[in-house]
Amino acid sequence: MVMQTWVIKIGGAVLDTEDAAQSLFLELAKLIHSDTSKQFVLVHGGGSLVDRWLNDAGFATAKHQGLRISPKEQMPYIVGALAGCANKQLMAHAINANLSPVGCCLYEAGLMAKQKLKALGQVGECTTHDKSILNTLLALGRIPLVSSVGLGEDGQLYNVNADEAAAAIASQLNAELIFMTDVEAVLDANKQPLHQLGKSQIEELIATGVIVGGMEVKVKTSLRAAQHLRRGVYISSWQKPENLGALVDGAHIGTKITP
Repeated sequence: MVMQTWVIKIGGAVLDTEDAAQSLFLELAKLIHSDTSKQFVLVHGGGSLVDRWLNDAGFATAKHQGLRISPKEQMPYIVGALAGCANKQLMAHAINANLSPVGCCLYEAGLMAKQKLKALGQVGECTTHDKSILNTLLALGRIPLVSSVGLGEDGQLYNVNADEAAAAIASQLNAELIFMTDVEAVLDANKQPLHQLGKSQIEELIATGVIVGGMEVKVKTSLRAAQHLRRGVYISSWQKPENLGALVDGAHIGTKITP
């Protein structure tokens, strides 16, 4: 049987909405049980949880172009929130939906990290290595649940943007890629959903200030992923878990980013 792999990035905000994670994993369980030729890797962030932990610890947080500035002294809290609390909370929801998750970070997924920009502190970007265990886990029928914490060859910990991490993992696995975010689709200047976006439209919407912040990072990452994978990448909402099943079944929901 030829397996089709899907990488699904879920925003950490899914943990802030009651029953949202559970509903999403129940939808995923339905998909897996109805079609054994499809396998899934989940990649997650956890920005709102990180915000709370840093705030409780007395740290101010700042972002630059949608990326969290991550000073070294904040990393224990960022890593604890992402690879610890958020990852295990999501695992618990997955287990409750009768799935078999394995929590890991980017190293196990075949990705190293290195510093992106000195001004951003411990914000990392992905580089590949050949020690991924994802295919082994998938062959065992497990669902990798990957936090966006990166490890560097320099022994440092890095905070990697989860959208960029998901795109890198999809490239490694030659997988389909879906970004499940907290909006139904990318919106135009009149707040209307855009069903398809290509390079020139994206550049125009960013230049005119329609796409900003976290969505700018997501759209740029989606475009790079689509170009690398040579196929469309989807942005849709976790607030409607049924969207996941529809996308996997080939429906056109949300925004399709084309190469």
